[in-house]
Amino acid sequence: MDRNPSAQTARVRTAIFPVAGLGTRFLPATKATPKELLPVLDTPLIQFAIDEARAAGIERMVFVSHPSKSAIERYVRADEELEATLRERGKARLADMLSDNALDESETQIRFVMQDEPLGLGHAVLCAKDHVLPGPVAVILPDDLILGEPGCLSEMIDAYDPQKAGHMVATMQVDEEAVSSYGVLDATGRDGALILAKGMVEKPAPEDAPSRQAVVGRYVLSGKIFDDLEGLPPGAGGEIQLTDAIAKAVDGEGLCGFRFTGTRYDCGSKAGMLSATLAVASEDTEYHSVVGRTVEAADVAVTAAE
Repeated sequence: MDRNPSAQTARVRTAIFPVAGLGTRFLPATKATPKELLPVLDTPLIQFAIDEARAAGIERMVFVSHPSKSAIERYVRADEELEATLRERGKARLADMLSDNALDESETQIRFVMQDEPLGLGHAVLCAKDHVLPGPVAVILPDDLILGEPGCLSEMIDAYDPQKAGHMVATMQVDEEAVSSYGVLDATGRDGALILAKGMVEKPAPEDAPSRQAVVGRYVLSGKIFDDLEGLPPGAGGEIQLTDAIAKAVDGEGLCGFRFTGTRYDCGSKAGMLSATLAVASEDTEYHSVVGRTVEAADVAVTAAE
């Protein structure tokens, strides 16, 4: 296969945000509020993802949502009426913050497409097919919060070389007992931050896992991923698995993992959301006394249990 694309076709211009999930692990909160709008301290998860994509130079953001989650589109777009009301009430700083957070369509193209049924991450990505710009695409899972500078997606795009591998996935080493919760790389070697691989396995049993390099919620994928997703049979959990489509194309496209430098929080879980909130709060002096009391209380509880 020719892995020598032009600079134009190798540019990552589109990011896909699969946000159609119903957030059942956070019910009853997600009965009315999409999980992507749940805040880490005072910033919704989707805002972290948007900011990461903007910092990486993404030109078009495609949100694969669900009809019941219209609040996400309202959040993403500017609300001129609300901003005007805030300014009239002397709250210009709040209005400026909302303006800065919202996507400016003169700078970033926005597309919303619906995934009506929960048929898996691969199906969600396929829903975006007709809305992406030419070339490779990024996929960002907002409930995988990765904090650090530079952002994970910026690091991946800087390292992306389709001559080495057309598909790149963010990876981290996990404990052996945790591999069954992830897609896992079948690694063959290292090249700096890249982990070369000959395949990947979705949610293997610990004894069957080819490594402990687990795939987390950032991908940079060849534009041919859509061809491999079409007609793909259901995989683990009866869903269309993105990892299956990636594995299917390993011989032609190539595959590598990327060891990012930031810290990842699984904000699809309550424990991960709490950990992320405490981490963000600890960086702000306004909350140091609260975080300190929380840590002290936890230490006392552990000591009492012992």
